[in-house]
Amino acid sequence: MKEKHLYYFTIAFLISLLSFMVYQINHNKKIDPQLTKIKKQTEQLRSFVKVDKICKDNIDKVISVINRYNPFMSEKLKSNIASEINDVSMKYDNLDVDLICATITHESAFTWSPKVVSPKGAMGLMQIMPSTGKFLAKIAEIDWSRPENVLFDPVLNIRLGSRYLSSLIEMYKVDGGLAAYNGGGKIVNVWLAKNKAPGILYAETQKYVPAVLSLYEEFRTD
Repeated sequence: MKEKHLYYFTIAFLISLLSFMVYQINHNKKIDPQLTKIKKQTEQLRSFVKVDKICKDNIDKVISVINRYNPFMSEKLKSNIASEINDVSMKYDNLDVDLICATITHESAFTWSPKVVSPKGAMGLMQIMPSTGKFLAKIAEIDWSRPENVLFDPVLNIRLGSRYLSSLIEMYKVDGGLAAYNGGGKIVNVWLAKNKAPGILYAETQKYVPAVLSLYEEFRTD
């Protein structure tokens, strides 16, 4: 905690120093070839601090969610998982850490166990079927040997699952993407064509979508 405070104090000091230099140059009306460079460096530093703070806040938030459901997970694994969730939330514009955490929480049956397996054979935190995982791994250029080697690796599981979820949300928006993630795109196409009429989605999917969205809202407001 002391190191974190020292880090932000140092960055704040540098920004203040650069800002003061710009002020002095402007105030004294001196023509300085370094003025533009200093202004640019100040803005870059401010931008860096903003992004870095978002990343740190994201990671802290994910770890707090993991602690709620799997407090006995090792600190190293928590950190690795949180870092990957932050990374994919930055990579995909239609995902954020709260939606990813909501999906994982529900998919893992509120366990956040990297080795959870469903009765149908879906594996890992984001409950990816081996056939889907193999397909996604090829696209992502991840070596595929045995399903357990990839899908029980929480970082790889999140990387593949988030890529898949993002592509589905891009096609069907959030609720349709979640429905497709759970029940497949074919049934979702029919559902959307009929204006989301009740009775079209599988019973499990009908419960799944509002359940994940409820968790999403809960995490967003925490």
